Amino acid sequence: MARDLFRQRPRRPLLAASILSADFTRLGQQSLDALAAGADLIHIDVMDGHFVPNLSMGPAVCAAVRRACPDAFLDVHLMVTDPGMFLTPFAKSGADSVTFHVETVDDPAALAAQARALGLGVGLASNPDTAAERHEPYLKLFDVQLVMSVHPGFSGQAFIEKSLAKTQWLRTRLGDAARVQMDGGVGPHTAGACAKAGCDVMVSASALFDGKDLKAAANAIHLAASVG
Repeated sequence: MARDLFRQRPRRPLLAASILSADFTRLGQQSLDALAAGADLIHIDVMDGHFVPNLSMGPAVCAAVRRACPDAFLDVHLMVTDPGMFLTPFAKSGADSVTFHVETVDDPAALAAQARALGLGVGLASNPDTAAERHEPYLKLFDVQLVMSVHPGFSGQAFIEKSLAKTQWLRTRLGDAARVQMDGGVGPHTAGACAKAGCDVMVSASALFDGKDLKAAANAIHLAASVG
């Protein structure tokens, strides 16, 4: 899969399998299974216990997933206070794209340039309570704009409906210039509304991995998104 997946056309909703809810004793196989079931990419949630109240995966996990899935697109979501310190480690670990939070960076444009210099795609995220307008100065600088539809930190949370308005705001201003990603509470019951609001990258964790049938779950999300 090409390293510029987020910039490929024609546009269609992509399903990103968040391995935060995968079985970590079988992480490589679960990543492969998600891709075989219909996920378009692997989403790696990185948390530092400071910006969000949880600790999760680091570059070593990314490298392990890359070894297991050499052709997969690996999308790293940096929910960390200092994303700049992680760009090089994740680039070396096989990441294709990194997304960092507008709340954590004084100069998102400069950090985006650093990521691109390392050969990475780049995204900009914001939390549910952050105004959509925080994205506006940077709309043309990123491949993807990420809307958190839960408060970041833990999978399995309920979808926050007001995130749809931010998604629609971003899509209206972006047109086809970049993708809009939603992360949190995305599953068969919410994917249609996400797609209708303009989301075209849907991150799903527990809705994919908590059931017994990955393929059925992925198909249900794709179907809901296609009719949204």
